[in-house]
Amino acid sequence: MDVNGVGWIAAIIVGGLAGWLAEQVMKSDMGLLMNIILGIVGAIVLNAILAALGISFGAGWIAYLITGFIGACLLIFIFRAFRGRGRV
Repeated sequence: MDVNGVGWIAAIIVGGLAGWLAEQVMKSDMGLLMNIILGIVGAIVLNAILAALGISFGAGWIAYLITGFIGACLLIFIFRAFRGRGRV
């Protein structure tokens, strides 16, 4: 079983790397587990968005890294937008 042409173990490793890169770019402070989750979920979310728009980004670990990075940045941005609403 694979995710976007990447095996599960590679998805965890590449997802962690994508999440860590997003953490560095977005200047957020999260742990290793959250980086892995953001990278994997970010890749899944962005792949779903691209599929809905009829865009195929490809398969393989480089495509997974790029979509995971962009998706994780998007998730961090959305989280910050909702978290900021509660503050006055």
